[in-house]
Amino acid sequence: MAVAHDGARPTLLLDAGTGLRRVTELLRGRPFEGSILLGHLHWDHTQGLPFFRAGDRPDARVDLHLPAQGDDPAGVLARGMSPPHFPIGPDQLRGTWRFHALDEGRRSIEGFEVLAREIPHKGGRTFGYRISDATATFAYLSDHHPVGLGPGPDGFGPYHPAARELVSGVDLLIHDAQYTADEFPSRADFGHSSIDYAVGLAGACDVRSLLLFHHDPARTDEELDTIEAGLRNAPVAVSLAIEGDVIALAP
Repeated sequence: MAVAHDGARPTLLLDAGTGLRRVTELLRGRPFEGSILLGHLHWDHTQGLPFFRAGDRPDARVDLHLPAQGDDPAGVLARGMSPPHFPIGPDQLRGTWRFHALDEGRRSIEGFEVLAREIPHKGGRTFGYRISDATATFAYLSDHHPVGLGPGPDGFGPYHPAARELVSGVDLLIHDAQYTADEFPSRADFGHSSIDYAVGLAGACDVRSLLLFHHDPARTDEELDTIEAGLRNAPVAVSLAIEGDVIALAP
């Protein structure tokens, strides 16, 4: 996901899956100069890094932030991006790349106020983010496994304090919604959220609008249309993420 100040080119990227390649097109021949926030280090959130042409060039400047977890950040990232798994390591990307171990808390990144909070997800430390500028605020909770903390009010996990702090009152919540309520019982230990949890969290925290993403990879467009139609009477405005969408947040 590429984030830009009004009228400017993107300077903040959230995660770095294979869709990261599309950011190069947005920059129209310019190098990327900005920061990447990784929610966690699973392959589908990192494998776009060596294919990001706007970031892998001599005049690029990239500050990559990942959840702190023991080893130096470049070393942690290199566990999945280095020989024999890949021809080069993170330190061989061209341009000026700096790797930062991120802890929970507030900080300023690329002119945005960023709040990082740890959220439950299997297989490594995982963060959700709340991002604000002078005009609007959105929250990004990618892979989120709240049921790992207990069943919660509806069996999909509790609305736990970290999630509430991240999403309370935001203009837009972008949230993991991989499973339907019917699918969830057999997949509750897979590390992802149900659609119903995302809707419930948004309603409980006065969210202005909800964008569901991290769709099940096997889901067809027709199935997604049916899901969206079934959410027309939800307590919050709900839409489903589509690759290539541009969202403008108004104050």
